[in-house]
Amino acid sequence: MSEQTNKSAEALAKASAGERVRVRAPAKLNLFLHVGDTRPDGYHALQSLVAFAEAGDVLEIAPAAELSLNVSGPFAAQIPRGSTNLVLKAARSLSELHADTPRGASIALEKNLPVAAGIGGGSADAAATLRALNLLWGLNRAEDELVDLARSLGSDVPACVLSRPCWMEGRGEHVSPANPLPSLDLVLVNPGVLLPTAGVFASLNARTGTSAMEPPGRIETLWDLVAYLEDSGNDLESPATHLQPDIDHVVEALHHEPGCVFAQMSGSGATCFGLFNDREYAEGGAGRIAQDHPHWWVKATRIAAPDIGAPRRV
Repeated sequence: MSEQTNKSAEALAKASAGERVRVRAPAKLNLFLHVGDTRPDGYHALQSLVAFAEAGDVLEIAPAAELSLNVSGPFAAQIPRGSTNLVLKAARSLSELHADTPRGASIALEKNLPVAAGIGGGSADAAATLRALNLLWGLNRAEDELVDLARSLGSDVPACVLSRPCWMEGRGEHVSPANPLPSLDLVLVNPGVLLPTAGVFASLNARTGTSAMEPPGRIETLWDLVAYLEDSGNDLESPATHLQPDIDHVVEALHHEPGCVFAQMSGSGATCFGLFNDREYAEGGAGRIAQDHPHWWVKATRIAAPDIGAPRRV
């Protein structure tokens, strides 16, 4: 960076001093996930209803002369720090759209969600970074523009930019808002195993296809959602379980809990979710599962409100 450019970046940072942005990166849930044919580009065609949980990572971003990332939280050690880090890739991609003005940011990521777990993870963090920097840098990019940029970052990133119920197709790059969902009680459970997406798809030997479901109509209750999901499933659960048999044990543990009316793996795993008909049942179930399996990650949470991912100045 030249001296003049460096001074410009420092001036920009000073002008915005004291303006920090805080944003949540909620866990992504594939309420169902159907796989179709392999596309010419090598990706599989997908169809999914995606929702988001209140549980998630948190990012706090402050003005700075250059881009930097500091990671804390229970899963910080699993986050790559180099050029492959999706948070930094997202920040650089957005900055390059406005190359006329040097832009930096000090990004602090509180990593609460397990990595390679089928619930968004790095994709949710990258999407949250786009939303937060759009506010911090005063870019005024429309949501559709952020979704367009997100397509180049990963299959789950466009849905995570929305961070509200959405219908997902293609390899994940085509997303559209779905009808709101009620704030239902959930328990998320991960058996503490890494499950790379590529390996799960490589083990796939049966698929439902991408024409079995239509976007849901109005869903007002838990039972509306369960009825809608009755004829769906997650095509990746079987190959994931073949690679990590503990996934079966997680689903069984959720089904065993009183009040759990639906349990399934999310995404490519290994995190599974259970829908409960009462918060007391969800919290009690989470406590018992955590006590019986101390090495599992267990979290009682809820389906999030539509504004869960909105960045805010602090």
